[in-house]
Amino acid sequence: MTITRISFAALAASAIMAISAQAETLRLSHNVGDTTTWQQGAEKFGELLSAKTDGAYDVRVFPNAQLSGGDQMKQAEMVGRGALDLVVTSAINVTPLVPEMAVFSLPYMYSDYAQVDATTQGEAVKPLEAILDSKGIKVLAWGENGFRELTNNKQPVKSPADMKGLNVRVAGPMYIDVMNALGANPQQMQWSETLTALQQGVVDGQENPIGAVIIPQQVYEMQKYLTTWHYSYDPLFLGISKAKWDGLDADTQAKFQEAATEAMAFQRQISREGTDKGVAFLKEKGMEVYEPTPEELVAFREATKPAFDTWAAKVGPDLVKSFQDAVASAQ
Repeated sequence: MTITRISFAALAASAIMAISAQAETLRLSHNVGDTTTWQQGAEKFGELLSAKTDGAYDVRVFPNAQLSGGDQMKQAEMVGRGALDLVVTSAINVTPLVPEMAVFSLPYMYSDYAQVDATTQGEAVKPLEAILDSKGIKVLAWGENGFRELTNNKQPVKSPADMKGLNVRVAGPMYIDVMNALGANPQQMQWSETLTALQQGVVDGQENPIGAVIIPQQVYEMQKYLTTWHYSYDPLFLGISKAKWDGLDADTQAKFQEAATEAMAFQRQISREGTDKGVAFLKEKGMEVYEPTPEELVAFREATKPAFDTWAAKVGPDLVKSFQDAVASAQ
């Protein structure tokens, strides 16, 4: 009986090792920490893909843009040329490669999640997916970074006048123009460098979503004031190298697509849940939270209009109109 048990255990172990040996390892890069919903969404994709393909694929997730030397803007380009298999990144990080991706983040494009979903989960994103495809990136599904809120260590921000002179870390060129329009001093910086810069006072503040970044990256430990101004929205997408995608048969492509769709739906859900609970949590942690009135939001919207117009022209009037039409349909 003992021999039988040992033999069965040995056979089972051998079978597991054989399956593991056969699995193809795919490398997935993202540019924030491993406590974030980006990481959770990426891991969920790996779990789902392994289950749907009977262990044929093993997704290894690399946070903090490790595989692109800490450069969050390079990840998509590396996927496009096949140097990386997969990426989870935000739209704003891809604007050096595809300027049209800034359409999502135009200041005050959206007011709520229903308007967001009317674009990211609808027909409005198809032209952007086509452009990314031409750059060697197949978009599998859209996730969420979220509405970007302002934190700083200097003072409560209730009006554009309060932004004057603030040194604010930003992620990309469009946000430089937005901050300049508000009278702030924008500092473009890799996220991997930002937490240290906040700790050392190199910058006064930053802007990022609550559930996806501010809480899991513990920004509240370095910043005193939060303004929930919802000034810009930032989606994520899960993309795969087109060269890798084109090498898959139709059945396997369908499994990749299913896993990605389910994983990003999960990621959007947990990001929104984290955001819903986040303000109370941040208050408990000692942050002073200011929620602007509708009239104060109008002042911010008007102050950022020059940046909106500049970037709407770069994005293209037709694309901007298609997004505005989708937003209007959700109101």
